[in-house]
Amino acid sequence: MGSASVKISSLLKAERVHLNLKAAGRDSVLKELVGRTGLDEKEQKILLVNLKQREELGSTGIGKSVAIPHCRSLLLNSLTLIVGRSKAGVDFDSIDKKPAKLFFLIIAPPHDPQNQYLITLGRIAQLAKELSPADALFTADQPAEFISRITELEKNI
Repeated sequence: MGSASVKISSLLKAERVHLNLKAAGRDSVLKELVGRTGLDEKEQKILLVNLKQREELGSTGIGKSVAIPHCRSLLLNSLTLIVGRSKAGVDFDSIDKKPAKLFFLIIAPPHDPQNQYLITLGRIAQLAKELSPADALFTADQPAEFISRITELEKNI
């Protein structure tokens, strides 16, 4: 299966797109995103530990106001993508030293025969390269609007 088979837009559901994150710091952003997974409190804590360990290896703030926190976990049995946006921006120790505003949280099961996890990560990174600071992703008011903009951007990657 080629990378064209994984569409970011097809992984996104309106209820997993949160355009007004309240968090002011990295850990609270992660907590807010993980809170949207539907997992119980104990599972959320485990997932947060995994994500923080991953961030300690190197920030997932890839620049262009985008961060892609990610990990593998047995807690979810299919690739899960949750998006959050902070209008103010959060210091995520990004490569370009600028605050991150868009967060694409990817959680994948350890068993992932089609390697969707890495393909999705790569596609989001490609998409981020296309973004200008004025992109509709930073201003969309509704999740549906955000998802349709992602669909549009995906046509170019």
